[in-house]
Amino acid sequence: MKLDKAFFTNFIALFIVVGSFFTNVEFKDYLYYTGLFALSGAITNQIAIYMLFEKVPFLYGSGIITLKFEEFKKSIKELIMGQFFTKEQLDNFFKSEETKIDISPIIENTDFAPAYEALKASVMESSFGGMLSMFGGEKALEPLKKSFVKRLKSSVVAITKTEAFNKVLERSLSSSTVSDDLIKKIERLVDARLDELTPVMVKEIIKNMIKEHLSWLVLWGGVFGGLLGLASTLVTHLHIG
Repeated sequence: MKLDKAFFTNFIALFIVVGSFFTNVEFKDYLYYTGLFALSGAITNQIAIYMLFEKVPFLYGSGIITLKFEEFKKSIKELIMGQFFTKEQLDNFFKSEETKIDISPIIENTDFAPAYEALKASVMESSFGGMLSMFGGEKALEPLKKSFVKRLKSSVVAITKTEAFNKVLERSLSSSTVSDDLIKKIERLVDARLDELTPVMVKEIIKNMIKEHLSWLVLWGGVFGGLLGLASTLVTHLHIG
């Protein structure tokens, strides 16, 4: 079972206050004010933490998390878009990824039959077509199909490997139009996700994130409050003495 720091701090402080009534008169004030200040510091911090998340009537500034819900969403959006999806970062990403792009597999799986058919039609419609008619017409060109497709694929792959082609590809990928379009799409996606958030959801998200740290505030509030109480008692007794 996990120790509740707030409850533990309040319990110890209250125990010291109560114990002061059953101790020697010489130490009564030291224990009483140490425990009282500790209890005051711990409870004050606990109330402040509660007011951070919950609206308390007549207490201005309470429930700040839910009251500032829209500003919170806006801040998240600005953080995401400003830190992770700037135009410069997208451009750098595309430039770094450009060298990894290999469209050879796409070319190998592309059907080049239409290109062959277009070539065949052009040949038959030319003056050379009449001569081919004497040797079987279009059928005379069929044996060339396989060789033609193979050579055409090789030629296209070779073109994609050239420096000129890659420079054009890089310019296209890193162009302002591509980056701007991507930024707008990402921004719409972020907006859509943020619109699904409710004030209660935001409150719970933040509370769960910093719950452990908030409990330490209560504990240290008790510790420093107790030290102040002890110090004030020492000063008072020294002054009287």
